[in-house]
Amino acid sequence: MNKEILNCKKHIHFIGIGGSGMYPLVQILHTKGYYITGSDNNESETLQAVRDMDIPVMMGQRAENIEGADLIVYTAAIMADNPELIAAKEAAKHGVDLMERSELLGLVTSWYDNAICIAGTHGKTTTTSMTTQILFDAGADPSAVIGGKLACIHGSGRCGNSDIMTCEACEFVDTFLKLYPDIAVLLNIDADHLDYFGTVENIIRSFHKFAENTSKVVIYNGDDEKTCKAVEGITGKELITFGEKEGNDYVATNIVHVSGLETHFDVLYHGELLGTVVLHIAGVHNVLNALAAIAAVRYVGISFEDAVKGLGNFHGAGRRFDKKGEACGVTVVDDYGHHPTELTVTLQAAMEMPFHAVWAVFQPFTYSRTAVLLDDFAKALSIPTHAVLTDIMGSREKNTYNIFTRQLGEKIPGAVWFPQDETDPESNDERKYKNFADVCQYVCDHVEPGDLVITMGCGDINKVNKMILEELQRREQAASK
Repeated sequence: MNKEILNCKKHIHFIGIGGSGMYPLVQILHTKGYYITGSDNNESETLQAVRDMDIPVMMGQRAENIEGADLIVYTAAIMADNPELIAAKEAAKHGVDLMERSELLGLVTSWYDNAICIAGTHGKTTTTSMTTQILFDAGADPSAVIGGKLACIHGSGRCGNSDIMTCEACEFVDTFLKLYPDIAVLLNIDADHLDYFGTVENIIRSFHKFAENTSKVVIYNGDDEKTCKAVEGITGKELITFGEKEGNDYVATNIVHVSGLETHFDVLYHGELLGTVVLHIAGVHNVLNALAAIAAVRYVGISFEDAVKGLGNFHGAGRRFDKKGEACGVTVVDDYGHHPTELTVTLQAAMEMPFHAVWAVFQPFTYSRTAVLLDDFAKALSIPTHAVLTDIMGSREKNTYNIFTRQLGEKIPGAVWFPQDETDPESNDERKYKNFADVCQYVCDHVEPGDLVITMGCGDINKVNKMILEELQRREQAASK
């Protein structure tokens, strides 16, 4: 990819502009002065935020939407038969440039001398958000591309004036191999996206290539066997480890779980005590995420004291155990977790909190992941007091696996699910939202004061979260009259 391609572009059009990967790039390029347009199929808070930037957004994806653009950006998740993408490919034959989102993100990372690219099967968004918060609070003026929204930067993207950039580096279809990392952070490696990678060994090889591509340093989890295997043979750059075990460069020790939303731990660097960190987010698993963020920011010159201050100000990224409100004595939280490992750590943390009961409302994402990890999902969703399941969101896939929510629900004791008609696996919007309404009605009819409701998944389950909270608020108001 020609790194100078953006120099001659004026009008950039985004197919699926409301996507979590698109929005931060839109924020940065809009700030840089490019004229931006976009299209999407679903209304969302993100889409409204795009409109608030005076960016034209077309609802529905049609060929005419791309008119006037000299660069068209799409994502790997868009189906090949999307009419707007088909039109864009035709326009590309006549001189209009067509670029996948990860290629554009790669070009943006190449603009910075200290691009901190954070990869891992789990924890990318949280760690990138932590790192950005520290840098922002320390006055380092970073640019950022995050998969979730961060309050201090009022979004998921930021265009700063320093040479530092934070970037969430996603392994899906090897997109992170398009980046130009200077500081590569490897959090962990687990079995995911097997519809693409096929085997865990292939995932490890991909992470190895990502580490090889970095220009300066690889910061990696020395406790994680697969991550350690991924960095074997890496030469020509500094290697820094973090973890709980002795022998790592950065070690988290004396970990104290104070409450559901507070954890304390000490940090050792080469055996010397740097000090104590206080986290205000759920889950002891976030200790390693914070440790990785500390290692990254210290490498670019931020003091440990400033790192502690930034982490103390961090209260989570959007859709990461994100408290949305309370009504009828019920606390409603939204979470992006969509892999069994993520569900397990989040639900275990939730069960340790002082709630009467925990309701996990889960939307499975992609047929392949649900089919391959069915037993692992069932085990994770057996942790909460109650599990309520929606239809599987197929996204980029057709249901060639003949997998349905019912098959997952039957493996979870006491689970309740609201499946579509299994004779018609390609759900339309009308049916999906009826499904969502059924879930909302069931949860609101059965929750009790003192309960926690946590919606989980990386699709549009957050819409169910909003429906539940609004219905509980309506009932609360009606009861007070």
